[in-house]
Amino acid sequence: MSGPLTIAVPSKGRLKDQTEAWLLDCGFKLKAAGGGRGYRAVLDGLPEAEVQLLSSSDIAAALESGDLHLGVVGEDLLREQNALDGRAMLLLALGFGRADLVVAAPESWIDVATMADVDEVAMAYLHRTGRRMRVATKYPVQTRAFFASRGVADYRIVDSSGATEGAPAAGTAELIVDITTTGATLKANGLRPLADGLILQSQAQLAASLNAPWTAGGLAAVRRFVRAIEARARAQGLAALAWPTEQTKAAEAALKGFIDRGAARRAGGLLVGSGDVFAAAEALAQAGVGPVSATRPDYVFEAECAAVDRLKAVVKPS
Repeated sequence: MSGPLTIAVPSKGRLKDQTEAWLLDCGFKLKAAGGGRGYRAVLDGLPEAEVQLLSSSDIAAALESGDLHLGVVGEDLLREQNALDGRAMLLLALGFGRADLVVAAPESWIDVATMADVDEVAMAYLHRTGRRMRVATKYPVQTRAFFASRGVADYRIVDSSGATEGAPAAGTAELIVDITTTGATLKANGLRPLADGLILQSQAQLAASLNAPWTAGGLAAVRRFVRAIEARARAQGLAALAWPTEQTKAAEAALKGFIDRGAARRAGGLLVGSGDVFAAAEALAQAGVGPVSATRPDYVFEAECAAVDRLKAVVKPS
């Protein structure tokens, strides 16, 4: 691993596009190094970081092994590798790449709506055929844990190397466990999620490896990176109100209710929730305060960075 900080982002597909757009919105433009087909990149605004473009599965594996410091990856992949059991840490949920990991049954199974129903069907299937009911999935670790938590034991995992949703129609499995975003693909294949069959609501995460060789410089770079990301997200829910300095006392009295609810004082103004702008402006007008301007901040930084503090408490920088 070269440099104080190595970050991986998805190399293709919708998640790559969403990651690039998110980074750009946060102020970090991703630039490919070595041409458009290269697998290395740099981030404007974070020059000490080396960026690798990898498949999502490779990112999860590299975070687990310690070959990366940070990676943008689906939570479902990290949990499938048990990487969050002491080898990786979730730093920030990113709000895109959302998908649900679900148990789905054929729509023709009209009497099977819950995992309790699955348990009954599985026992009956074993008694009738002498074989365990088959569940096709690419997520055996999470499937076994979920079925065990629901008391379902009479089944066996069938590894899904292709399109998992086609397994019941092909006769290679009775149930499936798979990722879905809208449910349209399941429906098109005659399947429906069970009412209580949600295993995980996954989304893209900024995750950190706990096995990587961390340095003080690397942790400092991560803090700058994460603080900027958090500041951008924080700013999107706030508006900055400003008024003439000599009217501050009257303004703060008029906005006491907003301040008591968490609006933050700033020099010559106040940060309020975006939904409170008009109500706050009206309160100021009633108090004779004006003119009042309302602007949207690009970033709102706080001194603390809890996500990196948690990371720093676990890793031991060299």
